[in-house]
Amino acid sequence: MIKTLTLPVTAGAVALGLMFGGQAAAQQVTLKLHSFLPPPANPVKTFLKPWIEKVDKASNGTLKVQYYPSMQLGGKPPQLADQVKDGVVDMIYTLPGYTAGRFPKLEVFELPFVHKNALSTTLAIQDYQAKHLKDEFKDFHVILLHNHAGSMFMTKTVKIQKVSDLKGLKIRTATRAGGWYLKSLGAVPIGAPLPKIPQMLSKGVIEGAMLPFEIAPAIKMQELASNFIQLAGDQPRMNTSTFAFLMNKDSYKKLSNAHKKVIDQFSGKNIATWAGKNWDAIEAPGEKVMRSKKKNSFLTIPAGEVAKMKAAAKPAIARWIKIMKKKGVDGDMLIKDARAMIDKHNK
Repeated sequence: MIKTLTLPVTAGAVALGLMFGGQAAAQQVTLKLHSFLPPPANPVKTFLKPWIEKVDKASNGTLKVQYYPSMQLGGKPPQLADQVKDGVVDMIYTLPGYTAGRFPKLEVFELPFVHKNALSTTLAIQDYQAKHLKDEFKDFHVILLHNHAGSMFMTKTVKIQKVSDLKGLKIRTATRAGGWYLKSLGAVPIGAPLPKIPQMLSKGVIEGAMLPFEIAPAIKMQELASNFIQLAGDQPRMNTSTFAFLMNKDSYKKLSNAHKKVIDQFSGKNIATWAGKNWDAIEAPGEKVMRSKKKNSFLTIPAGEVAKMKAAAKPAIARWIKIMKKKGVDGDMLIKDARAMIDKHNK
């Protein structure tokens, strides 16, 4: 059973409860939250649904959030950012990487070997957002930007143990930074949203995917893949993907002051620690499901090969820096800032 981490009840939450306690006749508002994630996904069960319940409770039932999973309201995952920007839906939960190049400054956390763990990187993203991302997300009301615990290789047949094993291997990635990294290793990157992975694997379009454990059960990777491969050393993951929990600006503006306070109470730094700890914690049950099939192998790429991977990844980082330079942005500075912020919280 998945254990949901409990979001602490703060003084602000208590005050909100008292505020709505005296407003039994307050107007009820329902917001539509759209995502590509299916209902069985661990992030839905351990974060989105608990978040919705917290909002409902803090508003004394006057602010409802209706979750629409698996793109039920139409469109494809890359269209989610525009859906919430244009007011087609009130909220979305998505991967910015699905719209490659749209949020380039945030991509710094998706570059190879920048990320440490879900908690420290998520907390760092809050600092980084306040300093560097106001322009990039000016068209949205940001509820939370965060990341997952980090990607590993999950393959059908190839047991990756050295860099040369990746040559010509078709691997799915969620982000363009992940694609640059794979290409630097000699692999063939295939960009695709999560829901497409099962069909692509079964048809041989890809040989494997870069994923964390926590999301793997949602698409039954325990059956589709046979090899689960991490890296030796104190950083067992190659990179991470960032997530964006966003709200339409007008939808937020139309809320009463009391309802705005509820959303604010469960946004940004107020929930970043909860989110970071949650994504670190849900790796274990995801891994347990992958280990439930006796056919599956769990491998570690040795330290010497990891050093080669880090060296090979330098062109991917240089490519992002070059892109940022063309935009008049100092990419080197952003990487240094991101790493320093992660280190500050990784203690």
